[in-house]
Amino acid sequence: QVHGIVRRSSSFNTGRIEHLYKNPQAHIEGNMKLHYGDLTDSTCLVKIINEVKPTEIYNLGAQSHVKISFDLAEYTADVDGVGTLRLLDAIKTCGLIDSVKFYQASTSELFGKVQEIPQKETTPFYPRSPYGAAKLYAYWIVVNFREAYNLFAVNGILFNHESPRRGANFVTRKISRSVAKIHLGQLNCFSLGNLDAKRDWGHARDYVE
Repeated sequence: QVHGIVRRSSSFNTGRIEHLYKNPQAHIEGNMKLHYGDLTDSTCLVKIINEVKPTEIYNLGAQSHVKISFDLAEYTADVDGVGTLRLLDAIKTCGLIDSVKFYQASTSELFGKVQEIPQKETTPFYPRSPYGAAKLYAYWIVVNFREAYNLFAVNGILFNHESPRRGANFVTRKISRSVAKIHLGQLNCFSLGNLDAKRDWGHARDYVE
């Protein structure tokens, strides 16, 4: 059984998992259940974890847009950094340290101003955005909980990963959607930011594997 946390919104915000609703196998006997909650609300996290008593927790929640993190720096720190601490604290509060495996979706933005190419696990971190800095806190608080409480807690440092469900305000979707609109005569041109930026990309399916 899979449980998820969804933020309350006045409009539907489950578009990227809509395909699961259309798959009856995902809903047989309530195989997937969503709970209203937020990484900024420690009380709701304790309540949900205590109710569900999960065996595995995957923290995929974040304000994950690098550019927007400069505009919403405090919020990004609260969700991406302290939000991870709230989840770990909730596990401890619910007495599940010995029974839960915790996965933190970390990011290549930890490397930021890269100190070597290619990066590896021993490459020094040098975040260059509020997003990267918040994720760096999350990375180290996971390490701290693992070492302090012997919690099964790991960081997965993911580089950019794409799929058809990638958000429209990310560069790859912006390019592909704009090119399609130009082809259809709905758009004349579009603008991008730093054209000298270099990134590594993979597909979400490969990262899951």
